[in-house]
Amino acid sequence: MEETLKEDDVKRLLTSPDAETRAEIAGKIAAQHPGLTETQRKMAEDIFRIMVKDAEVRVREALSQQLKSNSMVPNDIALTLAHDVDTVALPILQFSEVLSESDLIELVKSQDSDPGKRNALAQRSHVSASLADALVETGDGKAVATLVANKGADLTDTTLANVVERYSATNNEVGAALADRPGLPVTIVERLLNRVSESLRAQLAKRPDLSPEMATSLLIQAREQAVLGISNSESDVSKLVTHLHKNKRLTASIILRAVCMGDMRFFETAMATLAGITVPNAQALIYDEGKKGFEALYKKSALPTPLYRAMRAAIDVSADMKLDGEANDRERFSRKMIERILTQYGEAGIEFENDDLDYLLVKMSQLPATVGEPA
Repeated sequence: MEETLKEDDVKRLLTSPDAETRAEIAGKIAAQHPGLTETQRKMAEDIFRIMVKDAEVRVREALSQQLKSNSMVPNDIALTLAHDVDTVALPILQFSEVLSESDLIELVKSQDSDPGKRNALAQRSHVSASLADALVETGDGKAVATLVANKGADLTDTTLANVVERYSATNNEVGAALADRPGLPVTIVERLLNRVSESLRAQLAKRPDLSPEMATSLLIQAREQAVLGISNSESDVSKLVTHLHKNKRLTASIILRAVCMGDMRFFETAMATLAGITVPNAQALIYDEGKKGFEALYKKSALPTPLYRAMRAAIDVSADMKLDGEANDRERFSRKMIERILTQYGEAGIEFENDDLDYLLVKMSQLPATVGEPA
């Protein structure tokens, strides 16, 4: 654009009956806009304000494509394009940095918000926590799946928990995006596993060849195994145990499974949480050589009496056999653990027909309350 561009020239450009010509002009002027002088920019912006009202969509599309990455375009022009039809609005919604956070949230809530526009907003290179919350509240599963898959989206633990509760059980896209999202907190992973398992339980319960009780048992076993595999640090374990306890999912079954798999860190933290003491204090009681310490801790934890022998055996095995990091060390630990448990209950006159861990967990939960009582 030359400095000598006059009002008559502008009128001629804007009144051309040929939409293709006007679209081409719109694109060219918009492309030159960042490099113009202040006087030229003001003139170009006056042209844009006329062109955003052009009856031909292709003219507005050309303008939008050229202005989507322009950080100098006035807010009112970008906002007008953002409220346009999808083919005009989407480039601005996804890429324009001119729109403020309040603009974007208002766009989500506006009457002309539609799936295409919400999905474009969910794809922005950075999505703030407030914008993410607004998108989640729309109930638009497609946009939420896109949001969760976007590594540039700031998703708080509260937002992720909301996504899990509202979408994961019914929307496969959202569930898959959550499962693939890097750095997902352990508490959110556990929520996701629980929601998915509840959804599967409801489906399996409809099968005539599988009782609701059996479906529930199978899914609890699978969920517990998965939950015990998601913590990678002491901090993760603490958060996970606290979360499970708060949600009434820190069960005797998952604690026993943990110790039978050699996950003593989970076991120690769980026992401390149930007894309301610190982990170091729980460790001192668990590994008390006189064995009275663990007996007192177990009574305070209010865990079922029949499982005492199994957990006592687990502690003894853990003292004899540490995980060595070699191949299949957890399997060897678990096998030795099961052998010791079978011996303990055999001495009490209880015989099990199977040495599979899941079988044992189910059978031990059915034992009379007097079996396994601390001496």
